[in-house]
Amino acid sequence: MSTLKLEVVTPLGLIFSNDVKAVTLPGTEGEFGILPGHASFISMLKAGVMDIELENGKHDVVAVNWGYVKVDEEKVIVLADGAVAVHGSSESEIAASLESATKLIESMGDSDVAIALAKAKIESIARSR
Repeated sequence: MSTLKLEVVTPLGLIFSNDVKAVTLPGTEGEFGILPGHASFISMLKAGVMDIELENGKHDVVAVNWGYVKVDEEKVIVLADGAVAVHGSSESEIAASLESATKLIESMGDSDVAIALAKAKIESIARSR
């Protein structure tokens, strides 16, 4: 199975590092997906949700407020000003991380529609776990 290394880094440190099957990112021109073997490039990211498909087929969610992504054929590095991973081992931990992710998106969102879409995507992916 072909995978790529994904790292999400903020000024506070590394918040995600794992091998993944695919990742969808919130680019300034719209969402875009990265698969193993993708052509190299650098892009700016806007406030939104990263949908990360893990090796086992499950999905993780990371909300970002803005940043940059560097893509190589085998590695994706996201440098974000702020990011929140939505995860937890209990429903209360997941709810707390959902709330933090929502606040992060709301702090940078420039339209109510963009905020509503990001919130819906976060909740949908988190519920499907």
